[in-house]
Amino acid sequence: MSQQDRYNGFKALHDGDQAFVIPNPWDAGSARLLASLGYQALATTSAGYAISRGKRDSAACLSRAEILTNAQEIVEATDLPVSADLEDGFGATPAQCAETVRLACQTGLVGGSIEDATGQDEDPIYAFGPAVDRVRAAAEACRDLPFLLTARAENFLWGRPDLGDTIRRLQAFGEAGADVLYAPGLPDLEAIRTVCQSVDKPVNVVMGLTGPRYSVQELTDAGVRRISIGGSLARYAYGAAMRAAEQVLHSGRFDYAADAMPGAQIFALMSDEKCEERG
Repeated sequence: MSQQDRYNGFKALHDGDQAFVIPNPWDAGSARLLASLGYQALATTSAGYAISRGKRDSAACLSRAEILTNAQEIVEATDLPVSADLEDGFGATPAQCAETVRLACQTGLVGGSIEDATGQDEDPIYAFGPAVDRVRAAAEACRDLPFLLTARAENFLWGRPDLGDTIRRLQAFGEAGADVLYAPGLPDLEAIRTVCQSVDKPVNVVMGLTGPRYSVQELTDAGVRRISIGGSLARYAYGAAMRAAEQVLHSGRFDYAADAMPGAQIFALMSDEKCEERG
């Protein structure tokens, strides 16, 4: 399937009446597992990838090259469209955000998100004007690319629970050319509904993290069109591994193995490309 075909399919998913779930694999193997279940698109997770690398989730710990290498491995693992968590665009300037989008598209990605968080604790959110300029530059870079741009307003993740400013930013991001809008950390369903009613672009929300959790139908009814799950699957997998290891260490038992995915089942979903090359 061509990159343009993946992009067309991904874009069409946002035009339906029902919200779709875009799960977040953290490597090629988890991407293959999710694709086997029938999901229609995938999104990367910087948090999940960071954990797999023994790092913290931040632009200071993860380079653009690392993020894009991980994204390309996920892209190449399935035929599904993949959107990427591109952090803050890996640079403060509009030109750096635009360059990140162009490089992301070269990996085969058909979408990605740019956030307005600075990564600086003392000044965590870009001022309104620069934040909009960064999205506009990224959107202009996408103009001739098969790439769906998501713009993120991060207020609620950084101790700034200002719904009015968040909506103002999302509206401006949409006017600047973003295709999808996203404000992670909204406190409740009413806030989600208010955001969806206040913008004219598809809205993404994240479920599976801390805070209230709503069903796909509840979110659809609120106006949401895309639901991601961030690093929650990765954290669940690592949580299961920790519980199993603790059981062995503290009780000397191996009961956890009864819940493990059978080797034959999991390996049947993996690639045998290198095996064929050697054979």
